[in-house]
Amino acid sequence: MSELKQQITEAMKDAMRARDKVRLGTVRLILAELKRVEVDERVDVDDARVLAILDKMNKQRRDSIAQYETAGRDDLAAIEREEMEVIATFLPAALSEDKQKNKK
Repeated sequence: MSELKQQITEAMKDAMRARDKVRLGTVRLILAELKRVEVDERVDVDDARVLAILDKMNKQRRDSIAQYETAGRDDLAAIEREEMEVIATFLPAALSEDKQKNKK
């Protein structure tokens, strides 16, 4: 198991202990996506692949936020922003800063 995947698994356990529903839900989404890739491609994901998946998930959130704001659904855009913040905690600083610039 990759180091980053272990870190995400530990984050899930921490979110369970803290009863942080938003963080727990997002971390579970991340783990589900990692598992889907592992099953579909029949490989264990390494850290580079995990980062690529996280970056893709962040991009999906950015696109969703833009669509929700266009449609006037600020409540759903806020949920997507919260998920982006959780995903950004697992990305390296350079990628996270890039995402923060796009968020503003």
